[in-house]
Amino acid sequence: MSLHATIARVTDRIEKRSEDIRTRYLDRMRAAASEGPRRAHLTCGNQAHAYAAMGQDKDALVAQRAGNIGIVTAYNDMLSAHQPFEHYPDIIRATARDNGGTAQVAGGVPAMCDGVTQGQVGMELSLFSRDVIALATGVSLSHNTYDSAVYLGVCDKIVPGLVMAAATFGYIPGLFIPAGPMVSGLPNDEKAKVRQKFATGEVGRDALMQAEMASYHGPGTCTFYGTANSNQMLMEFMGLHMPGTSFVNPGTPLRKALTIAATKRALEITQLGNDYRPVCDVLDARAFVNGIVGLMATGGSTNLVLHLPAMARAAGVLLELEDFDDISSVTPLMAKVYPNGLADVNHFHAAGGLGFMIGDLLDEGLLHADVKTVAGDGLALYTQEPVLRNGELVYGPGATQTQNDKILRPSGDAFQSTGGLKQLRGNLGHGMMKVSAVAPERHIVEAPARVFHTQEAVKDAFKAGAFESDTVIVVRFQGPRSNGMPELHSLTPTLAVLQDRGLKVALVTDGRMSGASGKVPAAIHVCPEAADGGPLAKLQDGDMVRVDAVNGKITCLTKGFEDRTPVTADLSGNGHGVGRELFSVFRNAVGLASEGAGVVV
Repeated sequence: MSLHATIARVTDRIEKRSEDIRTRYLDRMRAAASEGPRRAHLTCGNQAHAYAAMGQDKDALVAQRAGNIGIVTAYNDMLSAHQPFEHYPDIIRATARDNGGTAQVAGGVPAMCDGVTQGQVGMELSLFSRDVIALATGVSLSHNTYDSAVYLGVCDKIVPGLVMAAATFGYIPGLFIPAGPMVSGLPNDEKAKVRQKFATGEVGRDALMQAEMASYHGPGTCTFYGTANSNQMLMEFMGLHMPGTSFVNPGTPLRKALTIAATKRALEITQLGNDYRPVCDVLDARAFVNGIVGLMATGGSTNLVLHLPAMARAAGVLLELEDFDDISSVTPLMAKVYPNGLADVNHFHAAGGLGFMIGDLLDEGLLHADVKTVAGDGLALYTQEPVLRNGELVYGPGATQTQNDKILRPSGDAFQSTGGLKQLRGNLGHGMMKVSAVAPERHIVEAPARVFHTQEAVKDAFKAGAFESDTVIVVRFQGPRSNGMPELHSLTPTLAVLQDRGLKVALVTDGRMSGASGKVPAAIHVCPEAADGGPLAKLQDGDMVRVDAVNGKITCLTKGFEDRTPVTADLSGNGHGVGRELFSVFRNAVGLASEGAGVVV
């Protein structure tokens, strides 16, 4: 089928908007590539330092006839999704050696867990960790000893930071290798019920702890469809994974086989061979449009509306919120995975998963088929399914029918005709809302505002019984300049309780919600943020506010609102403790949320 007119129009708009910056970017990448393999420019002394500890691989490294893979790893024991990466370098080195090449760990990058820092001060470093990861990867690859790179990362800020760096070193081929989701534990909806009961005092902390431990119980990505699993979807839709690799569980033979296959492919696509595939050629406007389509079709994380523009800018592509909104308007919501439904990502994968979805969207003309990927030419490669036969990895036809239409449906019978995100504009600024899990009768909320400066203050007001009628809860001074734009996910149980009591409630904030944002309407990423004198800084308790996801509006209806002087807040307490002292330069230099809240690009 020919490309859908809206997808073609949005892609053309992005390409024209990006023409100058993309041309300059590609000129830099072509110039770097023209210098040939990087190691050839190192002196003998440079190389001796780089190879000193490489033992049996020294001769191959000195000969420079085979590729040397740089491994950038986000391994640590604290992140369940990253703990399996501990032994990946051994697998990659052995595979490279068996195929005539070599591999070295180029460097490690930090990887923090939003689940650990949720509602804690450490969350104020979370968004900025993305740019730290990009910087750390830049240092890792700066030694010019690698012919290709593999990136070991899964979770929220890690993959975006790695992509930003991979694009910056876009003349080097690169593959992303995931670890896969943990096997299913306590159903996510049951965990959510316990959280809400704890918020109202119906159960104690012992019951809450038991539920949390039963849900997050082993190695691998958390099984709900939040930012981490949205990242894995994105890497397939954008052609940076080997096909079918996102949702294979850790510790399985297939998982190891896919890591071996990715290593072999990283050697095949270097400049030393006949299939040179630098990252700069994979990450074009079409790849980012495909990624946005995937985000909408799966009902993915709101955090990617921050990360995709930052990733794209690193590759010389300029994305704006209108691109997300227009693509959402024509992309059907094909999946129901928690918090948009009861299933987890393992159930989604078993029902047909990304291969089924990509095939269906290609048939409907909603994806660019003619893209370059790390696996080869054309996105149709990602409709195939990897399996083990007699211990060997082979690819065969993927699912062409859903195995469970309560979880995954074809576009012609989608859960809804449009995607999961909506752009919002009005006299309160410019933001967005995830609507895929919000009931249609809650898409418009008009109610008096209650204004807060911290999420703790909201929870205190809830405990004091302050919310007895319909309310738009405004939490301001939560943007990147204020305090690093922490997620406000710890408000979710509180707001859900109010909603379940029959109240109409909505959240309006210049901060973020979790990638698992759920059933409460939340206008987030509102900018200009309050710390920049944005309109949220003019709101007062009792102002009538309308949050309208149907028409894409976010409006204060009170007369005279726009003539007020913005209030200021004492943000001095945001500058110290838990490492916040180290990030003042980030808070001062960060860009607008609508442009990705970037610091380094």
